This record gives sequence, C-alpha cells and structure tokens, in this order.
Amino acid sequence: MLRLETPGTASRPAPSPVLLDTKAVAVLRAKHASDYGPVIEALQRGGVLSIELTLSTPGVWDELPLLRERFGDALEIGVGTVTDAGDAATALDLGAAYIVTPVTNPGVISVCVDRGVPVYPGGLTPTELFTGWNMGATAVKIFPASTVGAGYVSQLRGPFPDIEVIPSGGVNIEDVPAWIRAGAMAVSLGGPLMGDAFKGGDLQDLSARARRVRELIDQTAEQLGAGK
Repeated sequence: MLRLETPGTASRPAPSPVLLDTKAVAVLRAKHASDYGPVIEALQRGGVLSIELTLSTPGVWDELPLLRERFGDALEIGVGTVTDAGDAATALDLGAAYIVTPVTNPGVISVCVDRGVPVYPGGLTPTELFTGWNMGATAVKIFPASTVGAGYVSQLRGPFPDIEVIPSGGVNIEDVPAWIRAGAMAVSLGGPLMGDAFKGGDLQDLSARARRVRELIDQTAEQLGAGK
C-alpha cells in the first residue's frame, strides 16, 4: 500500500513571528496596486501587519518591491491568488514574505517549500486540505470558509490532529473569535475588513476595523490562555 509521508519540521516553512503574534491577514484587491500604499498604512495603524497582495490586481509585480522598501520590517507583505509555480517563483524573487493560493497546486507548494518560504494553499475538502498539508504547507487555507463555518476545524482535527488552518473567504469580523477558539492559526479577511477603503472610504474607519479585529483576537487568546 502506498503511504504518504508527512514532511519533517525541517522541510515545512514556519509561519512568521508577525503572523503568530497578530493572527490576522488582510487581503487586498484594488483596481491597481498603486492604490495599496495608503490602505496598508491604515491597516498598520490598526495593528493588522500581515498584508496579502492579490495577483488579480494589476501592477503587483511593479509595486511589491516599492512597498517592501516603503514599509521595511514594520509589517510583512505576501502575494496571494497565486495559481502556478512560475508566479510563485516571481513573487519570491521580488521579496514576497509568503505565498497564498486559492487552490492546492503541488508546483506552487514545492517552490515555496524548496526555498523555505511560508505557503498557504487553499482547499475545502479533507482530501484537498490534507494534500496541501502533507506536501509541507505552513498551514492550509480553508476556502471559502463561510461555507463550512468554524466547527469545520474541530472536525478536521479528528483525522488530522496536527493540521494548521487559516480560514479565508467570507470571514466576518465578528466571526473571528469562533475561528480562533476552534484552533485556527490565524484568520484571513477581505471585504468585511477592507470595506470601501479602495472606493474613497474613510481610512480612519479602516484602521478602526483593523483595531477591532486585533481586539477580538487578543481577547480570545487571553481567554484561551486563562482556560488552560
């Protein structure tokens, strides 16, 4: 019988200290990546420091090095919506701190694992999620998470007790505590966090939403710690 071996800890890229501390990823989609700078500043003021630039937004390749120079080590900037190995390699060459993909693409995972960079492949079924985890993913992205809810994490942990997950897709701000209590490594938020930030909305409101996300995460982490 063929047996799939789980990669050792040496071959599985570790999540960044930033993500482990803040437990929130902001997913950015805009008309053009040149719009990202002020929005990232607003997220930073609110304490959300893990930023995912999506390849569905034009101009990411040009803006990524500029944003890395602008923000330095104050936050981490990764690239998402990566669906092929070539784009993954390009993102890493340009300095992406991590890679996110909506699918379970072995080529994308391998590029990141080989270079020791965190990678978060997407999936929904147990087969997809275990495949990504077994290939050495840092954590697997449950996508779209709103279709299954936070209880899905505990169900996955039955057959896969060590699997690390990040929910993404339709995760509302007030849903965050349920996912963290269920054991999610972090939460990934797009529209509910970003709101109208790329449509002329008040960036102070975006900072306030980011602070609310961090407040909920920190409160939940404290409650979980007190319950041990």
